[in-house]
Amino acid sequence: MRRHFFLVAALVVLAVMVVFGGLKVLGMKGDAGAQGAPGGGAVAKGKMPGGKGGGGGFGQTQVTLISAQPRAFAETIEVLGVAKGRQSVTLTAATTQLVERVRFSDGQSVPRGAVLVELRAAEQSAGIAQAEARVVQARRAYERYAQLGEKGFASRAAIDQYEAAYRTAQADLNAARAREADRMIRAPFAGVVGLSDVAPGALVNPGAPIVTLDDLSAVRVDFQVPERYLGQLSEGQALFASVDAFPGETIVGRISRLDTRVDERTRAITARAEFPNPGRRLKPGMLVRVSISRGQRQGLGVPESAVIVQGDNAFVYVVRQNGSRTVAEQRPVVTGVRQQGFVEIRDGVSPSDRLVADGLNKIQPGQPVVVAGAAREANGARPATPRTPA
Repeated sequence: MRRHFFLVAALVVLAVMVVFGGLKVLGMKGDAGAQGAPGGGAVAKGKMPGGKGGGGGFGQTQVTLISAQPRAFAETIEVLGVAKGRQSVTLTAATTQLVERVRFSDGQSVPRGAVLVELRAAEQSAGIAQAEARVVQARRAYERYAQLGEKGFASRAAIDQYEAAYRTAQADLNAARAREADRMIRAPFAGVVGLSDVAPGALVNPGAPIVTLDDLSAVRVDFQVPERYLGQLSEGQALFASVDAFPGETIVGRISRLDTRVDERTRAITARAEFPNPGRRLKPGMLVRVSISRGQRQGLGVPESAVIVQGDNAFVYVVRQNGSRTVAEQRPVVTGVRQQGFVEIRDGVSPSDRLVADGLNKIQPGQPVVVAGAAREANGARPATPRTPA
């Protein structure tokens, strides 16, 4: 009985909730119909409260004006390259062997010929001792037969035979010493070693990297230049570069070498630039933007803040009079290079045009604007003229 009682109570509660929900929905529909009825206080279609009918025009925005001014722009070839040390190498072992001793620390500067890693060489040391003993024995036999030959008791053929044996023993000794030298990994040039995980007791194999070594006194950058610019390149030519790690800094270098061939697939020639590296700030692997100067030209320039870029198109806002109103007109322009915060305008404006200097995201095409100088004049101040870029 108790179980049936709870079931009946649940059904009653569910029915009450359905009834109240339906009444609420019917009430909301009635309110909506009352609001949509004539005279119900709704806003008329196509007209905003407190605004103008039709398109609902934009409010006036105060703007500052500039004019495009002649400016010198540098003709440059912009290319990308990757920095490398003047000399760079990854040291490996010539044989499979255990590491006996590590003689460097990470980031250490080492001279040329310094021993960086010693591999276990017990067998090679024993081989040298054996070779040295054979050399001593062969030398004594050769000297004895040479003395007998001087007295006429030994033939010349026997003397030559013992001399050859002596020289063979010497060659075996040199080979044993070379095998022992392979267990000593030395720096082939002066430089800075990188980070390494090699420790005594580790087993190294031929070709497995042990540590990197870079000469950071200067960095070199290899980059490709299109074939059509080949006549404007020469060894020793000055160039400029920049890296993301040091924004705003310009690095001066020179072209040290030009490749002897043009790549048949890309129709480009590879050039190698060299840049000084005081303080070792530049690191191998950095992305370097290289600029090769081709001279200068005069053109109209405006600040970057006065130009809008949308995809492949660029626009400026030109202020003109439309009756008694001053409006901003959007005008497409053809841009050139960007240098030192200015954009070259190749077509679309003239020096007499008045351009909006900044805040272009607050303006719409055809929107009325108030020129900052005109606003001050209305308040009794002296009118201002359009400012020109520095």
